[in-house]
Amino acid sequence: MIRLFKVSIPGNVIALVFSDAILIFCCYTLAAFWSLDVAADVFLIDDSGVWHIATLVLVLLFGIYFHDLYQDYRIRSRPLLLQQVCMILGIAFLLQALANYGRWNAILLPKWVMVYGSLLVLLVLPAWRILFTTFVWKAMGTQRILFLGSSQAVRDIVARMSEHAELGLSAIGYLEDAAAGAPGGPAALHGAPRLGEIENLDDVVATQLPDRIVVGMAERRGRLPVLRLLELRYSGIHIEDAANLYEAIFGRVSTRDLRPSQLIFSAELGPSRSSMNLQALYSFVISVIGIVVTLPVMLAVALIVRSTSPGPALIRQRRVGLNGAVFTLYKFRSMYDDSEKDTGAVWAKKDDPRVTSVGRWLRKLRLDELPQLFNVLRGEMSIVGPRPERPEFVAVLQEKIPYYRQRHCVKPGITGWAQINHKYGDTIEDTIVKLEYDLYYIKNLALSLDAYITFHTAKTMLFGRGSQ
Repeated sequence: MIRLFKVSIPGNVIALVFSDAILIFCCYTLAAFWSLDVAADVFLIDDSGVWHIATLVLVLLFGIYFHDLYQDYRIRSRPLLLQQVCMILGIAFLLQALANYGRWNAILLPKWVMVYGSLLVLLVLPAWRILFTTFVWKAMGTQRILFLGSSQAVRDIVARMSEHAELGLSAIGYLEDAAAGAPGGPAALHGAPRLGEIENLDDVVATQLPDRIVVGMAERRGRLPVLRLLELRYSGIHIEDAANLYEAIFGRVSTRDLRPSQLIFSAELGPSRSSMNLQALYSFVISVIGIVVTLPVMLAVALIVRSTSPGPALIRQRRVGLNGAVFTLYKFRSMYDDSEKDTGAVWAKKDDPRVTSVGRWLRKLRLDELPQLFNVLRGEMSIVGPRPERPEFVAVLQEKIPYYRQRHCVKPGITGWAQINHKYGDTIEDTIVKLEYDLYYIKNLALSLDAYITFHTAKTMLFGRGSQ
């Protein structure tokens, strides 16, 4: 797996992106040689045609990403794949028409280069996807992993690996002392066989030849073969803690196996002061630009809310921010007025009956969050960060969930890592999962990760897909 934007991305996905880019570029280049009356090299070099094609390739790659074809590239339905490619090319043709109308030549291609090149893409790209998912990614091989122990983190990792072959990871099995096995016996780890006890490490390594050893023992004191693992590490076998692999493939911190010492002594644990200062700077700039650009939209939304249901267009709620400070959050009203008059503060639910018909659309498109740009402008929030919760809920959650207080060490955000990765949920279990995503974000806070989250949020707003 390759780490980009503070996110671990499978090498297979990186290879697929680059191969798609090369194939699409070649399709339009061949179309230029095929269709142009003048010499193709004149268009490609003298008329900057190479850059025009490269820009179009970038547009098409974004289209593929927006259709989630890199998130899960395994083919579920060939007709659906063909339909998605047609939609992506249709958007490209629309952009070509707009570019021609506006005399914007950055992505403008000659008509027949666009037509013939797109036909080639329509034929080649689905065929390449089928070939890649059938043969190529398997030929790239997988990393063979041996687990020491069968903690809950290990169990989650093995289940994830079995469901997502594109990760390029396979479980050889695990070693676990019989007396230390999890409930259900030492052979209870589904998806990976028990290969013996910890003392059999040398024999198993010699016969199974693992690429990586992952340590996930619930109790390590006096049982972890530290010196032998050190020798194996120097022999070229990668050794890592299960918590690190868990973070890489899930994008969140496992709180079930998390020890306070891991947070205290972690060299990577954020946020650094420089990262927070930089975040405050670009959040302020983005909020100013965002308010100017979206002010007409906000005025229109306010009028729609006021005219479709009684009550104010804008609501104010107390939320918990940086270091536990309470501030007033602004958002457009998406529920009926006084919906909590008799119940007090209540968690929102999926398909909540208190939400108005207009409010459902505002929430789906995230338009109800636009007034929070003013909270960012005032320095109470950032563009990206953990979502701020109401004080009534925070008091309860801090008592029930370990490490919940730590999410308040950064400013809350309009969007966040948890919001783009986890479905809507109103249970303690969902809150724990979102906390794990928040802790991962805090640990890896950086401009690159914020840019990744913002870009993904834009996809959610445009296509109505994603989490909340």
